[in-house]
Amino acid sequence: MAASSIRPDVRQFLDYVESLNRPKGYEVGAEGARKMMVASRHAFERAAREIAVVRNIAGPVPLRLYDAREERTPGPLLLFIHGGGWVIGDLDTHEPFCIDLAIELDVPVVAVDYRLAPEFPFPAAFEDSVAAARWVASAPAELGRAPTGLFLAGDSAGGNLAAAVAVSCRDEPAAVPILGQWLIYPAADPRGHYASYDEFSQGHLLTKESMDWFEDSYAGPKDDWRYSPLLKGAEGLPPTFVVTAGLDPIRDQGRAYAARCAEAGVETIYWEAPGTIHGFLNLRKGIPSANEDFARCLEYMKPWVERAR
Repeated sequence: MAASSIRPDVRQFLDYVESLNRPKGYEVGAEGARKMMVASRHAFERAAREIAVVRNIAGPVPLRLYDAREERTPGPLLLFIHGGGWVIGDLDTHEPFCIDLAIELDVPVVAVDYRLAPEFPFPAAFEDSVAAARWVASAPAELGRAPTGLFLAGDSAGGNLAAAVAVSCRDEPAAVPILGQWLIYPAADPRGHYASYDEFSQGHLLTKESMDWFEDSYAGPKDDWRYSPLLKGAEGLPPTFVVTAGLDPIRDQGRAYAARCAEAGVETIYWEAPGTIHGFLNLRKGIPSANEDFARCLEYMKPWVERAR
């Protein structure tokens, strides 16, 4: 893609990050990379808004509940699984985004703090995510909410995990139905080698070296559906909304996943944010145009949420 197709604020952001001459995550190791992601949140993401409920929950794994209402009648709930290549990211790195989802969609949001690689390689992240989904679906007293159904959402590696959880809950249903999945620039088909990988794996924030490090750390076998969920087919999956970035090396994984869902008769929305990069929805201060992208995503999600009430 020609440089002219990059949004001006994306180009400015990439030039600024390059000028910092910081070490790369794969160069400083997992702990150093995790600290860098926390610092990135404070530098490039919008500040967290005030919200009525922010509460840590000791479930099968650490969870955090966000809700714009102190109390809530039974209704849909959104389970969010963070990205970070299965190696970095936590409840804090994605907190502003989760709070905005809870406010703008007017649903409780529960964020999942799954175990990270390389200390806990595959399938730990999947096992934690599916355990969290099934536990939340059971409306435990600790949650203080009575979900009538779950929306699954996740970005990047979290999108991979959300898709795998959707397959698990399709094949062995949870206590309440999965109402839909929102996969945000997901690592949706790790088995494949796609053109976008070759085209954008240098100079667009997410690089080949970083992706190799993430995949090696997680050590997910590409012939296992828990890592490549399309191995078990898309038939019968819940309504699916896939968002990709036009300049993302894993863009075509999301394209392929959405196409497979549509071919299988799944209610599918696919939207590609043009001229921007992987991670843009968590870079809304560094890339101001991402705020418009977020608003557009909400336009797609709100009817699904309202339909589920």
